[in-house]
Amino acid sequence: MSSEIAIKVEGLSKCFQIYDTPRDRLKQFVMPRLQRMLGFSPKQHYREFWALKDVSFQVKKGETVGIVGRNGSGKSTLLQIICGTLNPTEGMVTAHGRIAALLELGSGFNPEFTGRENIHMNAAVLGLSEEEIDARFDEIVSFADIGDFIDQPVKAYSSGMVVRLAFAVAINVAPEILIVDEALAVGDAAFQRKCMRKISELSDAGVTLLFVSHDMETVKKICSEALYLARGSVIEFGAAKQVCISYERDLFGASRKAETTQAEALVDSAELDQAILDEDLLQTNEKTYGDGRAQIIDVAITNQHQQRTNILAPNASYVFSYRAVFSAPVALPVFGMMITNREGVCIFGANTQNHSVSRRHFDEGDEVRIEFHITNHLGPGIFYLTCGIHAPDSSDGLIYLQRRMDVLIFKVGSDDGLSIGGVVNLNPRIEVIEKVL
Repeated sequence: MSSEIAIKVEGLSKCFQIYDTPRDRLKQFVMPRLQRMLGFSPKQHYREFWALKDVSFQVKKGETVGIVGRNGSGKSTLLQIICGTLNPTEGMVTAHGRIAALLELGSGFNPEFTGRENIHMNAAVLGLSEEEIDARFDEIVSFADIGDFIDQPVKAYSSGMVVRLAFAVAINVAPEILIVDEALAVGDAAFQRKCMRKISELSDAGVTLLFVSHDMETVKKICSEALYLARGSVIEFGAAKQVCISYERDLFGASRKAETTQAEALVDSAELDQAILDEDLLQTNEKTYGDGRAQIIDVAITNQHQQRTNILAPNASYVFSYRAVFSAPVALPVFGMMITNREGVCIFGANTQNHSVSRRHFDEGDEVRIEFHITNHLGPGIFYLTCGIHAPDSSDGLIYLQRRMDVLIFKVGSDDGLSIGGVVNLNPRIEVIEKVL
């Protein structure tokens, strides 16, 4: 196999035997042998179901490939064969590199073992020595963020805790190939963002990724290529954006149906002036770094009545604010903010580069409050706020005094009476002009 190829799938097919009753399964085990002994042609007591039919494709090292298709199209079967947990009926798979897989929720975990014991067991199965496991253990536990439950049996975990631990193990065993089968849909919004950020880091580091998802926006953002499966066969393999368009055209027809989000249910015309705090969005997995000369505190989103909120109504005014406290003298600092989606794509950003505040000198102990007054034109969905303070550009590049990534999570609802999609709301005015005879 070429040194540039991570995974090569050739003529892969998988047939499952479907029995109508347990009696038919027993017949199939016994009768064909007797019939052959008596010189008769054996009779088949099952129906064949071909989950995969002659699937062929290859993935280059470092590529991120999304796999899309309806439920039952063969996506999970394909990944199980690539991982080696299922044998093909026909064809073959060749993989080059250590594979870490996150397939069915909790697969590979012993429910009677503690989280600590399962970490050691799973990492050992993936090929790590005891010394390597010990060296990575703290990082795994930190990423999973399940607290004292690490020493409790996995059977006591919630589904979200199981997927946290499984993902933490999978990404910290230095995989060369990472396979994820829709498992991230179980986690909360903060953990999903944390996982997407880690997946991007692994991709940048040259890790090959196979990613199954029903979220086409995610596939378009993080995948370079995509594979579209239907009834076990390859419909299309190529550039992720084009493959997703083909899949959506087949799935939804000429016009895509609008998706109803939880935020839309929370925001209606009677509540536009009321501040809503969704407690499910209060827990974040922020990432903070900087040289420590300033600290960002009291980050908030407030409505026109100075009430804190994380549920935003369309076309309403809000203030994104934070306080900066200086612990050392700083000249000409730049204060900024950025809004990203779950995949980490910047939707909007602003800073004070040309503002008078960035032409000042601040001493130790000084404090300033920065407010960004914004009219919300975001489309429906979940978004993340990042705040940062950096020194003027130098020969060493951008130097952050402090940056708080994903410090807040917020939702945006949709307009009443309008079905809109995408990351922005351009406030369409729809006119229908009938032909006048």
